[in-house]
Amino acid sequence: MARLWVAALLLLASGAWAGVPLPQQLTVVYDLYRDGHKLGTVSDRFARDGTHYRLQSESRASGALALLWPVTIHLESRGVIGAQGLRPERFVHERSDRPEKSAVAELDWATHRVHFHYKGETVTEPGLRDGAQDQLSQLYQFAFLDTLPERLDFQVVSGRKLADYRYLRHDGGVQRVPAGSFSTQRFERVMDAGAEKAVTVWIAAEPYRIPVRIRVIEEGVTMEQRLVRFDPGP
Repeated sequence: MARLWVAALLLLASGAWAGVPLPQQLTVVYDLYRDGHKLGTVSDRFARDGTHYRLQSESRASGALALLWPVTIHLESRGVIGAQGLRPERFVHERSDRPEKSAVAELDWATHRVHFHYKGETVTEPGLRDGAQDQLSQLYQFAFLDTLPERLDFQVVSGRKLADYRYLRHDGGVQRVPAGSFSTQRFERVMDAGAEKAVTVWIAAEPYRIPVRIRVIEEGVTMEQRLVRFDPGP
């Protein structure tokens, strides 16, 4: 298991952090909470092969709850790594109990369109812009930016739609999670008209610029992930 450091706050004169490259492989594990009650775990795995990457995430209940809800939610993002960081090409959202509801989004950068595949149908949406991310890659794109800007604007692709996201950066302070204590910067989504999910992400300074906490509020329900461990390996 990776040595877990208490991260120092490393700021440049401009107030933004220098980029911290991810290793060839990285496993990141979170505790998952719903409205403050522990629900289960989330395990993310990042792997790169040359200029290509693969991100996988699995969420599942734990303890006695796993007997009542033995479901795994699987997310997967595949694409390339370039000068601007992650460039997803395919995003998958699956539930083990409802395979017929698997959703796939293919990002066609040549035509700037997204092809959504769901329940045997394909819907194509134009307007894909440079810098777009998917629901999973957006969380790890921070590690590939040269600096952490005060404002981030990009599109986010889910398995079924394309939405505009805007984040503002704030000092996140020291976050204490099961993995340890980390100095962070907090990115909070600006809730424009039509936004359905309030998203807040706390990004660690080091050893890797990964999310320490992730909080999503939707339809009155608060889901939160808290970092448990990270290992440079499969």
